[in-house]
Amino acid sequence: MPEDGECAAACGSPVAANISRVNGRTKRDRSLETTSKTERKRRTCDPSERLSCHKTQDSLLSSASGYNKYRGILNWCVVMLVLSNARLFLENLLKHGILVDPIQVVSLFLNDPYRWPAACLVIGKSPFPLFKTALRHQNPPVPQGSFSERLGFLVHAINMGVLITFPAAVVLLLPSVTPVGGASALSIYTILFLKLYSYKDVNLWCRELSSIKVKKLSRSLSYMYYFVFAPTLCYELNFPRSPSVRVGFLLRRLCEMLFFTQVLVALAQQWMVPIIRSSMKPLEVPNHLLWLMFFYWFFHSSMNFTAELLRFGDRQFYNDWWNSETVTYFWQNWNIPVHKWCLRHFYKPLLRRGFSKKVSQSAVFFLSAFFHEYLVSVPLRMFRLWAFMGMMAQIPLAWFVGRFLRGNYGNAAVWISIIIGQPFAVLMYVHDYYVLHHRQEVDGL
Repeated sequence: MPEDGECAAACGSPVAANISRVNGRTKRDRSLETTSKTERKRRTCDPSERLSCHKTQDSLLSSASGYNKYRGILNWCVVMLVLSNARLFLENLLKHGILVDPIQVVSLFLNDPYRWPAACLVIGKSPFPLFKTALRHQNPPVPQGSFSERLGFLVHAINMGVLITFPAAVVLLLPSVTPVGGASALSIYTILFLKLYSYKDVNLWCRELSSIKVKKLSRSLSYMYYFVFAPTLCYELNFPRSPSVRVGFLLRRLCEMLFFTQVLVALAQQWMVPIIRSSMKPLEVPNHLLWLMFFYWFFHSSMNFTAELLRFGDRQFYNDWWNSETVTYFWQNWNIPVHKWCLRHFYKPLLRRGFSKKVSQSAVFFLSAFFHEYLVSVPLRMFRLWAFMGMMAQIPLAWFVGRFLRGNYGNAAVWISIIIGQPFAVLMYVHDYYVLHHRQEVDGL
């Protein structure tokens, strides 16, 4: 009995030719499969082929193997890391006893509940975005280069300058502000500074586009405060939003935030404080562990919690920085919100003004170094420039790693810089602060 394709061809159907070609290809494919099977059977019938147990291949640990199938070695490293840290933890318990005191942190707030200068300083940031929004609505777009445009720029510059200098002056002049409270307040003001700078830039860009009407640029005050609390530094006229709030996801992130907060405090009390009292040499490992935990607590748990609560759609707060083979890749991927802001509002504008890529990259590192120094030295009331120099040292380090190291060697160099680089500069401040303010206790040990 003829097949469908043959019947269609005989009847003169319009699809007859196509069906015949498909059937022809199928028959050819079957013929090739039959030929390959015959070839394999012929080779297996060859005694030398049947008895062979060797083939050309590289050793698994050689570079030509591609470094695959190393999951077991990774698990071994994790096990060794856990065991070594468990040994250090047991030694710490035997030497110092249990120093963890969860009530101590709470008591810092309850001793004088009516005097929380850092919290009052954070609350004092509210007028700045309100003033920015009011200025945006009261000052309609005018032709570029006019007096009103320059006056508006001057008022914006004053507002941004006060936003940076006011909290620093309060922290420096008010002795009751603790280093932790001061650092937290300055971090919030710095975030607000970057957000309002982005808000100004985006509205300026939109005014320069003649195709966009002024009506479409006017957003409500509630939208401005949504941007203030959203986990991003870059302003947009319409943010991507998730369809709904997932209560289960929200509760998991909240539990992670509470858990890792207590773990960070416990490790600092049990591990870091005794080491600071005696010597700073073995402090790199606990500091690095705290840094990793802080990264997960802030960039994953806290920012996802905020994004879920506000239904903020863009959840890429970090990328695979742990696979970084260059220092530049690390700084581009470990803090995506800051990287987006620097790229959008600082790096690309410098390129458009005619600066080279190297000069623009150096300027970005300089800006980052300034804010690192600002967030560390001002709360501690100590100006040693360790954080600034640590960040500026990333420029020659990035050139050296990118020029001479590749692959796993580059990744190892990045990890070494993470462990003994910028965190070590912060530890220099912590150690000097502890020695200056607890010298009698240190000398008595």
